[in-house]
Amino acid sequence: MLERIHTEKAPFVSSADGAEPPFSQAIRFGDLIFTSAQGPLDPVTDEMPTDFAAQVRQVLDNVVAVAHAGGSRKDLIIRCTCYLRDQADFGTFNRVYREFFIDTSAPPARTTVVAQLVREGVLVEIDAVAALA
Repeated sequence: MLERIHTEKAPFVSSADGAEPPFSQAIRFGDLIFTSAQGPLDPVTDEMPTDFAAQVRQVLDNVVAVAHAGGSRKDLIIRCTCYLRDQADFGTFNRVYREFFIDTSAPPARTTVVAQLVREGVLVEIDAVAALA
């Protein structure tokens, strides 16, 4: 059975016309949580950092917030798909990602691609799969 996951601790941006977007922050299916791609918007301030490393940290915080809302935690994130706007940021991305997951027994499996991201100013997005705690 599918269960929709939603939290105010991660951003949930409405469509340009103000309508609710046609997706969930995450879906729980069985013992897994599948998040939608999270962007760098701070859910408290509604602001987006302009610095790439700060965007990566905010995105990862948002991924963990959604996973937590579904009953998981950072060390149970098992797979990430990462989208970068610019390949030149790959080294910085790896550094920040490594620092973020340093306290886990193993970093998640990962795919990283360079992509044209939809929202203006967004330099990185990440979606994840996490196991239930």
